[in-house]
Amino acid sequence: MNPKHTWSLVTLAAMLLGFILVFERHWRDSAEREPAPRLLPQLDPDTVTSVQVRPAGQPEIRADRTPAGWRLTRPLDYPAEPEVVASLLTVLRQLTSDRKLSAKEVRQHAQNQKEFGFDPPQFSILIQQGKDVTPVLLGNLTALKDQVFVQVVGQAEIYLAEAALLRYVPRTADDWRSAALVDLKALSFDRIAVTNGARSLELERDPASRQWRLLRPLEARADSPKVDALLEQLQDLRVTAFVSDDPKAEMESYGLQPPEWGLALARGTNMLAALQFGRSPTNYPSDIFVRCLGTTTVMRVPVENLAGWRVSLDDFRDRHLLALAPEVTAEIEVRGPESFTLRQVTNDVWQVTGTNGFAADSALVNDLLLNLTTLEVAQFVKTVVAPADLPGYGLGPAARQWILRSAPSGPASTSTNRVLAELAFGATQDGLVFARRADENSVYALKERDFQRLPVAAWQLRDRRIFHFAETNIAGVTLRRAGQVAELTRNGPNQWTVTTNAPPGLNDLALDAALHQLGTLTCVGWVARGPEAAAHLGLTATAPGLTVALKGAQPLTLQFGRLSARGFPLAATEIDGETRAFEMPWTVFQTLREACALPAPQR
Repeated sequence: MNPKHTWSLVTLAAMLLGFILVFERHWRDSAEREPAPRLLPQLDPDTVTSVQVRPAGQPEIRADRTPAGWRLTRPLDYPAEPEVVASLLTVLRQLTSDRKLSAKEVRQHAQNQKEFGFDPPQFSILIQQGKDVTPVLLGNLTALKDQVFVQVVGQAEIYLAEAALLRYVPRTADDWRSAALVDLKALSFDRIAVTNGARSLELERDPASRQWRLLRPLEARADSPKVDALLEQLQDLRVTAFVSDDPKAEMESYGLQPPEWGLALARGTNMLAALQFGRSPTNYPSDIFVRCLGTTTVMRVPVENLAGWRVSLDDFRDRHLLALAPEVTAEIEVRGPESFTLRQVTNDVWQVTGTNGFAADSALVNDLLLNLTTLEVAQFVKTVVAPADLPGYGLGPAARQWILRSAPSGPASTSTNRVLAELAFGATQDGLVFARRADENSVYALKERDFQRLPVAAWQLRDRRIFHFAETNIAGVTLRRAGQVAELTRNGPNQWTVTTNAPPGLNDLALDAALHQLGTLTCVGWVARGPEAAAHLGLTATAPGLTVALKGAQPLTLQFGRLSARGFPLAATEIDGETRAFEMPWTVFQTLREACALPAPQR
């Protein structure tokens, strides 16, 4: 090997070793070094009262803290976006630098102010905390554009900070302007006026119930959830662009002189805010021009979330015939061809009162209350109807009346049930049923299918339990199907003897299981009453069915018919000496069908 080359390699290895040792030591020292100190250790964002930013060559931007939050005061007076101002203060408070030029190094640069971008500065920031004022200057970016020169006025050093700082510094006042069109949370309003050309409407909120009512052009219940939803959309509406602040701007060019429509918020007669809306810009058809009355600022906002305010009067009306919580009702009186009264005994126990009173099914009562409180107006027929015109709608007198009352209140000797609502239902026309409330002069129309969900007779609310017997009490069963009659005697658990006409595929175990379910049968719903009504449903004496002979009790007879309108198998039996037709649960029917070879029901 050439000795000259050997010594060269040795020298190179020694140099690499030295570099590694120095680098590792520097890296270890850097890792163990204390975190870089903050440039503005006295800055507390919560105590800052004013922030001024002057971009090079641009007007000064100033935001002052007010009791209502941050507000721009220069170059214009306008609410500021609090999170944006707070973000700059937070970043400045956390600002650190692990690289700086000492005062001596700064003096070595004869043209240091221009060299570092401080003559003039790219941004001048003035932070005021009470009587203390802290000026901060931001200069040029470094060659790699990943850091920016920073100087705290009064200190000789110049620091290098992450260039990400510049993302939080406003270039124009629009960067700090609040993008909210209106802050409804800051307005204690109880009235809304919507002006749409020659048409207008006014809404008022009841202070106790917090529900909205229409005042003009008519007095009526308003759709409170819809109005509240529109107000939420208005609160969330954000400005797309600030178009002009010029007080001499031609409002006609924006469709704001006169405005196409307007929205005003007031408390009583005191106007709190008014918005005027114009046309959509040609280049931005999804936006609309808007300005707040009393200001010169013209903005663009998305038109989509405003469409709900420009609808017909009827769209603001409450379409629920009854605005009432179901749980407050304790008594329902129904007047009509078959009058009855339904009274709450305890929380979930109801009774149909009268000489032939009976227990009502709690689930059916709950469905009744739900159907009542969800009845929707399909058509606003006439706003004000004179008493003389009511017979034309079948409402003078009404075919049916429903009176809802609360639970008794006051001393037992003088307690009364307060009337919560009184509804009247009249004639049926073109699939609609006319209706009205006793406390209003309007006539409404409901969909007939919705109205038919309400019971017309007390028996429709009867307890839905059909049978209650144990299979151990069964003496025998008679099956009727396809014109044949089969008689079976029960000898014990899962033990049957066929007397006549053995049904095909008889299974003792399956028959016991089916009769066990039949012994606790609860129907889905009541359908008809009386033999004639049952016959129309295919429930005749010749229909498939069975009779259960019980030990020491009257036999129970069940007849099967076709499917109901809701798709359940129809059946009938005798209850209190009267034929009752009902919908049968599919699970029970299917078990009986398989055990007794019954035919499938037809529509």
